[in-house]
Amino acid sequence: MPKMKTNSSAKKRFKVTGSGKIKRAMAYKRHILTKKTTKQKRNLTGTTIVKKCDEGNIKSLLCLS
Repeated sequence: MPKMKTNSSAKKRFKVTGSGKIKRAMAYKRHILTKKTTKQKRNLTGTTIVKKCDEGNIKSLLCLS
């Protein structure tokens, strides 16, 4: 069996925490920022944890168990 390749786009977008959860950046903060309020843009800053239902798909892309 050949080695599994990690999906290149997924490894740039997701990080695994020490406890095994997956962190991701918030969406909707790349462009068309003029019509969004300052509060909305500030709340989109930072990272969040991936939902449990999506975790399996991402772990398979990252070649995690």
